Amino acid sequence: MIAKLRGMVDSIGEDWAVIDVGGVGYLVFCSGRTLSRLSAGEAVALEIETHVREDHIHLYGFFGMAERDWFRILTTVQGVGAKVALALLSVLGAEELLQAIASGDKSAITKAPGVGPKLATRILNELKDKVGTIALEASVAGSARVTAPAAAGVAGGSSNLSDATSALVNLGYNPSEALGAVSRVAGELGDDADVEALIRGGLRELAPADLR
Repeated sequence: MIAKLRGMVDSIGEDWAVIDVGGVGYLVFCSGRTLSRLSAGEAVALEIETHVREDHIHLYGFFGMAERDWFRILTTVQGVGAKVALALLSVLGAEELLQAIASGDKSAITKAPGVGPKLATRILNELKDKVGTIALEASVAGSARVTAPAAAGVAGGSSNLSDATSALVNLGYNPSEALGAVSRVAGELGDDADVEALIRGGLRELAPADLR
């Protein structure tokens, strides 16, 4: 099984790229986001998901492991094949997809070609219990990559969304419920909301209605 390719971009198509590795060209299907970062003639390293079927072997390439992992998760949903998963990853980044599922945002999911309201509902229902754990794991992984003094200033570390979710989980809340609450608050406050604001808003969301 091929797990990674490192070589030169030979050519790029609508949903594919050919990666030249030592003179051998590998046809790799990619999301629009990954393709937008490729240029013919430049070196590249792609994470690969290999699908082996009776009539073909297809390679799916991703610029990072987060996108590859979401591809794997999405294709566990009934009715979501590789083509639909790539379409979703073309319109929604990993963090955006996480937030959309956590907040039950069907309109965001249906932006992807081939995803109608019925399939969007199935995706939300089948993955809603997984996203809290995903966010928590992302937060832990991000924390492990940076030291405490540097954490606040490192771009691309654990996101505010994941950090706020992790804080609520540490307080005893269910991961999926915590992420859903934080995602709703993030939608109201915007992308500039800091972790403390997200935590306060999340606690307010999770409080009994008569205590809000």
